[in-house]
Amino acid sequence: MVTKSRRSSTPRSEREEERNGGGRQPRLQGDLLASSLLAFLRNWPAYGYQLVRELSKAGLLAFDSATVYRTLRQLERTGLVSSFWDTSESGPARRMYSLTRAGETFLNLWLDLLSHYQDILQSALNSYENLKMRGDGGGDRPAKHEPKRSRGSKEGGRHA
Repeated sequence: MVTKSRRSSTPRSEREEERNGGGRQPRLQGDLLASSLLAFLRNWPAYGYQLVRELSKAGLLAFDSATVYRTLRQLERTGLVSSFWDTSESGPARRMYSLTRAGETFLNLWLDLLSHYQDILQSALNSYENLKMRGDGGGDRPAKHEPKRSRGSKEGGRHA
């Protein structure tokens, strides 16, 4: 008589990574970091150091200040922000950043896109919750049936 082991064939560390999102942490990068900086600059001009602090206070800790400064320089090169050297306060001159009209336009487009994606994700979450409540599937259970193939597909999934 053959019995199945209760232990998974997947090593423990891999199972833990799977539960924790594959061992990866979401990172703030690319357009999301740039758009967050633009959003802060929409309210007032700021120094790079102030923006780093504001991002941190907002809970966006998964970045380093060098990345923020590099992103600010990229935003300036693309015309989304402008900067000048502020020498009014005591101490060394500091670069002050402000949002340009092009930056405002980009930010508005990004916010519209995020709103659209939020609607899509909310719809997906609602569908999942409805399935779970009805007991029609979802959760961690595998699908009972293989998905139907379209008319044009050949057996075995190969294309001519």
